[in-house]
Amino acid sequence: MLMDRFDNTLNLLMFLVFTGFAVASFVIAAMVREDAYRAADKQTKKFWLILLGVNLALNLFLPGLLFLLIAGLIAAIVFMVDVRPALKQVMGGGGGGRRGGSSSDGPYGPYNGGR
Repeated sequence: MLMDRFDNTLNLLMFLVFTGFAVASFVIAAMVREDAYRAADKQTKKFWLILLGVNLALNLFLPGLLFLLIAGLIAAIVFMVDVRPALKQVMGGGGGGRRGGSSSDGPYGPYNGGR
C-alpha cells in the first residue's frame, strides 16, 4: 500500500518534471529566429522543433514509455545546455548577466588603475 502510493507519487513527479522541461525547451526553441541557429552553427530551427515537439507529444500521450521519455529528456537537456547558450550569444544575450563593457569594468564603472 505504502509502496504503491510512493510509486504513484514518483511517477506523477517524473511526468510533471519531464513534461514541464519539454514544454519549456519547445517554447524557447520556437521563439528564436531561424537565422540565429545558422549563425550559432547548430542544427536548424525545424530540426529542433521536430525533435522537441516529438518529445513533448510522447510526454503527453505516451507517458508509460520510460525509455523514450528519457531519450526525449536528453534531447531537451542538450538543447538547453548547448544550443540555447550558443543562440543567446549569437543574439547578444549571452555573458552571464553582464550588460557589456570591458573585462576591466568594476561594479561602479571602468577600472583604470588609479590613472
